[in-house]
Amino acid sequence: MARRASSHLHPGIIIGAVVAIVLAVVAGKSFVGKKSATFGDVAKLSVSELLDNGNSLRGNEYVIEGQIEEKLQWTTNRGQLVSVRVDAGSDDEFVGIEIPQEFNKLNIDTKQKYAFRVKFRQGGIPVATGVNRL
Repeated sequence: MARRASSHLHPGIIIGAVVAIVLAVVAGKSFVGKKSATFGDVAKLSVSELLDNGNSLRGNEYVIEGQIEEKLQWTTNRGQLVSVRVDAGSDDEFVGIEIPQEFNKLNIDTKQKYAFRVKFRQGGIPVATGVNRL
C-alpha cells in the first residue's frame, strides 16, 4: 500500500514566516516614525542675543524653532517673510525670518511648528538655509 503525503506545513516554514512578518513590522515602524532632522550640528539661537544686537550675529548660522504666527509677505521671485513665535523662557518672542524663493515649493502653514536653519545677513536679518516641519 502506498503512503500518502502529509498535508501539514513544516515547522521551519511557519517560524520563517513569523520572523519575516516581525521584521517587516519593525522596519516599517522605523521608517514611518522618523521625523526630519532638526539641524543638530548648529547651535540654537538665544533670542536675547538677537534682541540685544542682531547685527553682531551676521555671518553665523543658528537654529530657530517655533510656531509660524503669520505670513507677512510673499512674492514668487523673492520668497517670503514669516513671523515665528519663539519660546524665550518666561515669555514668547517674535522673530521675522526671510525664506528665500528656493523654498517656495514647501507648503509653510501658519500655526505649525518648524525648525529653521538660518544665516544672519547684514542688519541682523535671519535668512533660512534649511526648513523642517516639527
